[in-house]
Order: sequence, then C-alpha cells, then structure tokens
Amino acid sequence: MEIAIETIVDASIERVWDAWVTPADITQWNFASDDWCCPNATIDLAAGGKFNYRMEAKDGSMGFDFEGTFTTVEPRTAIEYKLADNRGVRISFTHTESGVRVVETFDAEDKNSAEQQRQGWQCILNNFKIHAEQRQITKP
Repeated sequence: MEIAIETIVDASIERVWDAWVTPADITQWNFASDDWCCPNATIDLAAGGKFNYRMEAKDGSMGFDFEGTFTTVEPRTAIEYKLADNRGVRISFTHTESGVRVVETFDAEDKNSAEQQRQGWQCILNNFKIHAEQRQITKP
C-alpha cells in the first residue's frame, strides 16, 4: 500500500530543494516530534548514491538509521529512493502560485498502522515546511 502526504512551502524552489538535500538542514527538521532529533545526516545525491539519517530519541532510549539508495534525482523536481528494507519513496517538488508543493509518496511498512505512518511522516514534513520557510540563505 502507498501512502501520500503533502504540504505547500512558502519559499523559492531553490530554498526548498536546498533544505531537503543539505545535511546541515536535514538535521534541523528530520524528526517527527520534539523529543526526537536527527544528530547526523549523510547524503550522496545521485542515482545509485546512498543516504543515512540517524534518528534518535533525545533521552537516548532508542534510535535507528533511516537509510537507502537513490534511484532517481531530478534537481528541483523529484527524488526517488529505495529504503534499506526495499520500500520505495518518491518526492516531487512543484512550483505553484502559493509556493512549492512537496508531495511524498511511500510504500507502507507492516509494523505500524497506515494512519500511524501517515501521521509520523506528515509531522516530519511539517517540520520541513517550518524549517524551509525560516531557512536563511547563506552566501559563500
């Protein structure tokens, strides 16, 4: 079963894309609740490249690696990847009059209900939206 979530980010496509693919940014938004964090993110953004985002409870009680391999990278348009458990994920970025529409579609896993998964992934996407809208552009 596929689950789709989405948001509209009030920022430029460049800012949205950079916030999605930059490790320093990923660590600022990639967690579902305030009692979790993403202390480390590595990313090789190319077809065949790998990524690993460490997710941990702030109290140290648990953690896991969210990792996979990119299958498609279309800059500022789409990213597709396979997770370590072989589930597929697709993210599209579309410029609209209201901002950038980000749609994330993923294959559900069978440990948690579809609604729990939808809520968890949507919380992360909501954090992303907040981060991308507040992100400062730094010039070299």
